[in-house]
Order: sequence, then C-alpha cells, then structure tokens
Amino acid sequence: MSAPTVLTSDEIKVLSAKTLDARSLSYSPYSKFRVGAALITKDGTYVQGANVENASYGACICAEQTAIVKAVTAGHRHFTAIGVASSAGTYTSPCGICRQVLREFAPNILIYMFAEDGTFVMEPLTAMLPRSFGPEDLDIVPA
Repeated sequence: MSAPTVLTSDEIKVLSAKTLDARSLSYSPYSKFRVGAALITKDGTYVQGANVENASYGACICAEQTAIVKAVTAGHRHFTAIGVASSAGTYTSPCGICRQVLREFAPNILIYMFAEDGTFVMEPLTAMLPRSFGPEDLDIVPA
C-alpha cells in the first residue's frame, strides 16, 4: 500500500465547499439527517454524493457509497481523499459499511470530516478500519 496523499490547505477548502454543498442533494425525508460527501479521484476529479433514503429503510444508501458508485461507473477506480459532512452540525464519520466500500478501492484514503463552519478532523481509513478485509484476501482479485 502506498502512503496517503495529504491535501494542501487550498485543496481542503475546495473539498470542504463541495462536501458541504453535497448535503443539499440529500433525499432524507424520514430521518432528516442530510449527509453529503465529495470524493477526489486520483486524477483530481471531484465526485459528489448524498444520502438517498427509501420508505423501505434497508434500501437507503449513504452519501459516501453514492459518491463511490458514481465515480466507479464514470470509470474512476483510484481515490485520494473523501470529505463527509452532515446536518448534525459537528463531525460525522462514515458508517462501517461505507468504510468497507471505501476500502475496496482506496485502502489508504484520507477521510476529512467537516463541520458546518468548514473546520475538520482528518483520519486515514486505516485507523478507522484496522486489520481490514480487501480484494487481496480473496483467491480472485478483480481487475
């Protein structure tokens, strides 16, 4: 695994703005808990995602997963950082499923958790998901 790429202060400002803006894309009529994410691909493209709820709660999808799915279906497979922000007004970290989805494509990704005022805490996925399970643990590794 390669070392994670730490963002510059200018890159963090852009990531913060895109992450906070992504919350407005949320469809959360049940929980009212709006979450936005912005993913940075290896080539510098930003991909936004938001949580999408469903009356059948198990069919809900998190903002981080939305961003990953949009990026992957647009041909991106390598990511350097992701921002996450919620309507809670404080730092929100990715849930366990989102951590595993991120792990599939970016085991060393840095996760920036933004508050409403743009302040953040950053933690590498490796600290949030120690001793993780990934493609290399399977007999067949996807292309």
